[in-house]
Amino acid sequence: MGLGSRLAHAWNSFFTENELPRPQATPAYGGYTSTARPDRPRMRINSERTIISSIYTRMSIDVAGVRIEHVDVDPETGQYLQTRNSGLNNVLNVEANLDQGARHFRQDIPLSLFNEGCIAILPVDLTADPNKTSSYDVLTMRVGTITQWWPEQVRVRAYNQKSGNYEEVVVDKVDCPIVENPFYGVMNEPNSTLQRLVHKLSLLDNVDEISSQGKLDIIIQLPYVVKSETRKSQAKKRMEDIQEQLQGSTYGIAYTDGTEKITQLNRSVENNLLEQVKYLKEELYNELGLTPEIMNGTADDVAMLNYMNRTVEPIMDAIIEAMIRVLLTKTARSQGQTLMYFQTPFKMLPISKLADVVDVLSRNQVVTPNEIRPILGLKPSKAPQANQLVNSNMPLDKQVTGDQEEAAPDDDPASAPAPASANPADEDEARLDLMMSDLGLS
Repeated sequence: MGLGSRLAHAWNSFFTENELPRPQATPAYGGYTSTARPDRPRMRINSERTIISSIYTRMSIDVAGVRIEHVDVDPETGQYLQTRNSGLNNVLNVEANLDQGARHFRQDIPLSLFNEGCIAILPVDLTADPNKTSSYDVLTMRVGTITQWWPEQVRVRAYNQKSGNYEEVVVDKVDCPIVENPFYGVMNEPNSTLQRLVHKLSLLDNVDEISSQGKLDIIIQLPYVVKSETRKSQAKKRMEDIQEQLQGSTYGIAYTDGTEKITQLNRSVENNLLEQVKYLKEELYNELGLTPEIMNGTADDVAMLNYMNRTVEPIMDAIIEAMIRVLLTKTARSQGQTLMYFQTPFKMLPISKLADVVDVLSRNQVVTPNEIRPILGLKPSKAPQANQLVNSNMPLDKQVTGDQEEAAPDDDPASAPAPASANPADEDEARLDLMMSDLGLS
């Protein structure tokens, strides 16, 4: 599609074809301004001092590290053939919108998913009107929050870069990928493990706040019975006198009568909140496939493999399936178009194990040297052999590479080359003599 036709048929989800963009609030400065990044997702966690935000961030970074590509596959076997040069692939790997790069966008999806439980990946700029045709390409996308549901439509709240504000737009479900958190029962249900942990952490923070307000928590026993109103007023006057002494003293020193007795109560009340927090934290880690080693970066390859398979892969599958179902038509899927995600397992291996793995893969002709060199931080080699599946431990003349064809077997006498002769009749006679000799008739 040419540039002129592309602009003529362009579509934006925030503006209908009869509605012009809103005028800028401050044209001299480029529109709406904000002191903080307005499109950044905000976590709805009751207490900012909880560990939930660190769990969300760790998991979203790991999900964003998995590359997503718009590819062509074999319609029969589903085998990867090539990566398509499309607008959707540009969104997923280069630039998602004016404010977000591809990795930032891929991290925004799971981060919002954990926080909301269900999100919409809103296609904003398209090459054609989705109400008129299903043959369009996606140019920009945003992560939105679903604020209202209908049988066939949803109301999505997303950031509009034209106005600089979060706005709501009604879109059809068939035109907008909707992703639900596969760990919804663990993270987003009202009585889930994560929500219970957030509540307990909030209570523990309140207890810590009360105990750190600088109160002395003391009881003064006066040398008389405090029952009448006169004695109560005398006791109150005595308490105020001690407070004035402590506040007016540089070192916080006050004096009392020898007959007065002071009891210190500045001790925390025993409760089991901390034990409950530790228990719920351990349960949450188990249900999400997390370990303390994964959080602090010291997990071994077995723990990381289990984490990638049990935690990251279900999240990626939910995102990919929602995008394939909406953004790729049935015709495109029948032609072999799909979305695939690719992990890099070599990142989890230390150098000592990586050398053995590379040797096994290259010796069994699974990968070429130029496919391994970038993983090691080396530039691809220009040698022809670097792009061939060869075993470096065997002579080249005894290997069958992709550029060579298998030689025909020499067991069949009829396929044996005839002796060179200038006369064709002599060649036929020589071939006949050779066949009769092999049959024992000569």
